[in-house]
Amino acid sequence: MKLNNKRTVLVGLAFLSICAFWQMYDSVIPLILTKTFHLHETFSGAIMAADNVLALFLLPFFGTLSDRTSARTGKRTPYIVLGTAAAVILLNALPLIDNSYYAEPSAGKMVAFVVLLGLLLIAMGTYRSPAVALMPDVTPKPLRSRANAIINLMGAVGGIIYLAVAAVMYPNSRVAGLEHVNYQPLFIVVGGIMAVSILVMRLTVNEPELAAENRRLEAEHPEWNLAEDDGSGNEVLPPAVKKSLAFLLASIALWFIGYNGITTWFTTYVDKVMGQGLGGASTCLLIATGGAIISYIPIGSLAHKVGRKRTIMIGVLLLAACFMACFFLTTAFHEINAVMFVIFALIGFAWAAINVNSLPMVVEMCRGSDIGKFTGYYYTASMAAQVVTPVLAGFLMRNVSYRVLFPYASLFVLASFATMIMVRHGDAAPEVKHGLEAFEDMED
Repeated sequence: MKLNNKRTVLVGLAFLSICAFWQMYDSVIPLILTKTFHLHETFSGAIMAADNVLALFLLPFFGTLSDRTSARTGKRTPYIVLGTAAAVILLNALPLIDNSYYAEPSAGKMVAFVVLLGLLLIAMGTYRSPAVALMPDVTPKPLRSRANAIINLMGAVGGIIYLAVAAVMYPNSRVAGLEHVNYQPLFIVVGGIMAVSILVMRLTVNEPELAAENRRLEAEHPEWNLAEDDGSGNEVLPPAVKKSLAFLLASIALWFIGYNGITTWFTTYVDKVMGQGLGGASTCLLIATGGAIISYIPIGSLAHKVGRKRTIMIGVLLLAACFMACFFLTTAFHEINAVMFVIFALIGFAWAAINVNSLPMVVEMCRGSDIGKFTGYYYTASMAAQVVTPVLAGFLMRNVSYRVLFPYASLFVLASFATMIMVRHGDAAPEVKHGLEAFEDMED
């Protein structure tokens, strides 16, 4: 059995478009809210947090809804195509209101911008779970870690493409000192990236055909299915599998609480504790991102050899150790140094080991017709953590000490190790072959 890399890359175009959008959204929308509309940071922060809150409801709902959809183009493709089309239209309306408000401010325009922003978030929420669920729909269970590594890499490429476009279109020499920046050209380009990505995916990925092919393959391997017949023809998860799923979702929430706490507050932490500016903190986070990107494919191969659970647990221990190392380094030194860069590269590797394998473990536990619903479970756990941790970590930093950030993150990551020990299902480590059978997969 061999992963079709070309097909996986084409399926990953949907995730590329999503990540390009969110990279731009997180970079530009706060600037518009604070500089054009002059909203207080508290209000702009609440608006920026709305996407995570909406995701708690939208992602499971549309994931489950897509499971029950039966269209000529497939279960996921209609949501991906229509959701992207709506998002591109709404996206390009935002700078029109932004520019109009700058020219002639009014409360009505501000309200219109916020309403439009909400509709855009809903449009994006309609197809994220279906887009992510498409990969396991067309990929055999034992190969999903490798496939998810490619999907994550495609997402990183989407973010990098946006950053490159923004750097070329809006260099500091062009925008420095401007009272107002017109972001319409940038929004048009990003909308074009999203539209072209989905168009190529739609023309090259025949979801019904590929999904049917994968279902036939899985029918030949009933041992891959953890669900059982309840006696009435319906498949249900055995109690032991449900228990594993609950512990796995708890683990996902715990390590996201730790990791997202760092990504949210690290820049502020470095300023308060070390007296360092934005540049040094951004470099550390960029190195961590780079470390993850170059690790995705090797991590997928490692999980195929030693198992997903073991790979995740290695990543969890490494991540907790790196966070504690950062605590000692940031409190002992007043400058960001080369050792910290090495530690953040290891953080990227550790996060890749966790992130590449966690979604495949979740969907491994479900039958094929429930992949969208279980993808929604994954995002509910991760998004709930990302709603909670900025507030919880911020509260502790303000009321205890800023130095609590890294021990806080390390503690929650270590807690996820304890819950992962209780996960007994969702792995897909291949069987060890002996004799001539060992040569069968040499091409892999």
